[in-house]
Amino acid sequence: MTDAPRATSKTNPGRFFEDYTVGEVIRHGVPRTVGSGERALYHALYPARHALHSSDLFAQACGLGAAPLDDLLAFHVVFGKTVPDVSLNARANLGYAEGLWRRPARPGDTLRSESEVIGLKQNSNGKTGVVWVRTRGLDQNDAVVIEYVRWVMVKKRDEGSPAPETVVPALKGALAPSDLAVPPELTFADYDFSLAGEPHRLGDYQVGEIIDHVDGVTLEEAEHMMATRLWQNTSKTHFDGTMREDGKRLIYGGHVISMARALSFNGLANAQMIVGLNGGAHANPAFSGDTVRAWSEVLDTAETDRPGVGAIRLRLVATKDGSVGDLKGDDGKYLPGVLLDLDYWALMPV
Repeated sequence: MTDAPRATSKTNPGRFFEDYTVGEVIRHGVPRTVGSGERALYHALYPARHALHSSDLFAQACGLGAAPLDDLLAFHVVFGKTVPDVSLNARANLGYAEGLWRRPARPGDTLRSESEVIGLKQNSNGKTGVVWVRTRGLDQNDAVVIEYVRWVMVKKRDEGSPAPETVVPALKGALAPSDLAVPPELTFADYDFSLAGEPHRLGDYQVGEIIDHVDGVTLEEAEHMMATRLWQNTSKTHFDGTMREDGKRLIYGGHVISMARALSFNGLANAQMIVGLNGGAHANPAFSGDTVRAWSEVLDTAETDRPGVGAIRLRLVATKDGSVGDLKGDDGKYLPGVLLDLDYWALMPV
């Protein structure tokens, strides 16, 4: 009788908390060339209608050579590259900060990702720890397309291993308008509000105003699985139904972000380009069958150094219960109907 073949250790089990060192830079595989096919699939997955990303002619009238890819499409591609090295063994994706879109991603660009570990903190239970990384998405010319900080809770391989020195990075609570990168060729001098879909410009919005985006989309298992494959996000909780006792696959948080952003078109059609991410939290898990609705609060408005181009700071909230205006209970925790709480800057005609 011959011996049974033995398994080798060439496969990647993902990193555990002990495997990170502050200051190390992780170069993620695999580069991805993005094209018009990604745009079509993105618009098939989400009801995305912002004109600057939909029409070459509209984008050309705004000074761009052609319609760039949706800003969140670039985010998803860059994020997906990081999952095998950062969050394959994560218990939770905890938050975002200091996100900057440095330049629009265009069809034909090849995007890759690298992350620097900037913080570590073991949790009091000794079973998990928090890892902070600053991720950069670069194109084929090594130009930064997007960068952001995120932090995740990661399992320990050995609960008895010593805790590393705690390093918690100092992060900005919010980006200033001067931090934002406005494409130098962008102009809204000949902006066509009728083609954009709404007449509202920056001056029509008031700080503190709440906009109910009205529409809702019910999440489907098939669409979520297509999205996680499209973004090459290999997190086990999104693919493998055996990872949870209830057999449910957790909806990728970015899927909810894109759905909420697309829904925000109704009321914010002229918030054309996302250029800054101040912070964000995936408040509660989402599953197939949940119906996502969204509302936004205007947090700030500002002019930029580009004539006619303004910036609007928005709080985008996604819910599964249709509530508007309510976020947290008396205990300070998010209400169970809240899925997403995102704080971002977008560009809009003044």
